[in-house]
Amino acid sequence: MAGKAGGVRCIPHGYLPNDTTMETDNQINSNPEGLHVVAKPTGPLCNLNCEYCFYSEKKALFAPDERYRMSDQVLRAFIAGYISSQPTPVVEFVWQGGEPTLLGIDFFKRIIELQKPFAGTKTITNSLQTNGTLLTDEWCEFLRMHNFMVGISLDGPQEIHDRYRRDRKGAGSFGQVMRGLRLLQKHGVEHNVLACVARETALRPLDVYHFFKEEGAEFIQFTPVVERIADSMSRGVGLRLAAPASLAEEEKQTEVAAWSVIPEKYGDFLIEIYEEWVRHDVGTVFVMNFEWALNAWIGNPSPVCIHANTCGRSVVIEHNGDVYACDHSVYPQYKLGNIKTHRLEQMVKKSIRSGFGMVKETALPRWCRECDVLAACQGGCPKHRFTTTPYDEPGLHYLCEGYKKFFLHIRKYCHAMTQLLENGLPASRVMDAIKGPLVIRRQ
Repeated sequence: MAGKAGGVRCIPHGYLPNDTTMETDNQINSNPEGLHVVAKPTGPLCNLNCEYCFYSEKKALFAPDERYRMSDQVLRAFIAGYISSQPTPVVEFVWQGGEPTLLGIDFFKRIIELQKPFAGTKTITNSLQTNGTLLTDEWCEFLRMHNFMVGISLDGPQEIHDRYRRDRKGAGSFGQVMRGLRLLQKHGVEHNVLACVARETALRPLDVYHFFKEEGAEFIQFTPVVERIADSMSRGVGLRLAAPASLAEEEKQTEVAAWSVIPEKYGDFLIEIYEEWVRHDVGTVFVMNFEWALNAWIGNPSPVCIHANTCGRSVVIEHNGDVYACDHSVYPQYKLGNIKTHRLEQMVKKSIRSGFGMVKETALPRWCRECDVLAACQGGCPKHRFTTTPYDEPGLHYLCEGYKKFFLHIRKYCHAMTQLLENGLPASRVMDAIKGPLVIRRQ
């Protein structure tokens, strides 16, 4: 891969622990790739009010007096249940929200305390996805001491970031986030940047990328923002955005929110940054989207569920212990059980048996099955497969045009990097190859 030796810990949205095969019930226990849980200890509670957030509105699914704090009982059950259910030697805890730092450091000290008795049986890691606004020296000292990997949400320079990411009073959050990033850097906390690409953001790719380079961001993930306006079912439970698409029939509601990225513009955004990166930054700046694409070209299974052929093992646990099939599927129809009364591996089996995840592959329209970039795209996230193909088939991903444009554009570079790696050379030598003919001497 183009990344550092040994890989890099990151917190992509739609993470899957290198697993894309789900044939039988027994494989949940025998498959060495295991399962993955995203924990939301504050549920949808957040101190910001980002315009494009799809999670804050999930408050409508809970009682008006909901506390939005994971109790010690739920925390105990989750930590013990996750570790005992995970067949792999490494258990990766990912804490997201909402905004998890609202719980304070003591909550996370309790996490470490509850994990300690299991340290002899498993290698336990912790990751935290945060908007960065509440980070302090004390927080960063704690995160560094306990080797937390931190993902910080930052969309780019101030005028881009503050366009969508504002606080409850309508003020931009850029200054607070940058202060948090500086603290992470000051204390040597391992971190990466999660940048959401909304409609207007996509028009300024190099402004975004150059900003991140100037600010010392070495690990970056670009997440496209796509949400449909609520259909009748979603409106019925008090939501403004639509639930995941049905792949079995044509979607009637295809209108997207005004801030959703335009498909072709998202492809152009990635291409412009890739052209800059492949000439100057391979091996020094690690863009997860580009890593995943090279991974697919080499023939490895996708490390993220959005580009895996199936999904279903990466579940989410809410603050009250309820477990859902996916971060994008926190809706009543996707509830699998509760950690206080159900075993985690049984809930994942239920998700797989019900067809969630498997249908991602079996419902691929002909347009996708015949596509030149199917191996890299795999149809994309089922939530956003709500458009129709030129053959009038349902189940085409909203970003199909952008994905295809990007994956086709970078094939020549991925081919060159694959040849370099096959010959024991670093992928970064592709920068020399672009400048002129590169002679590779076989060992």
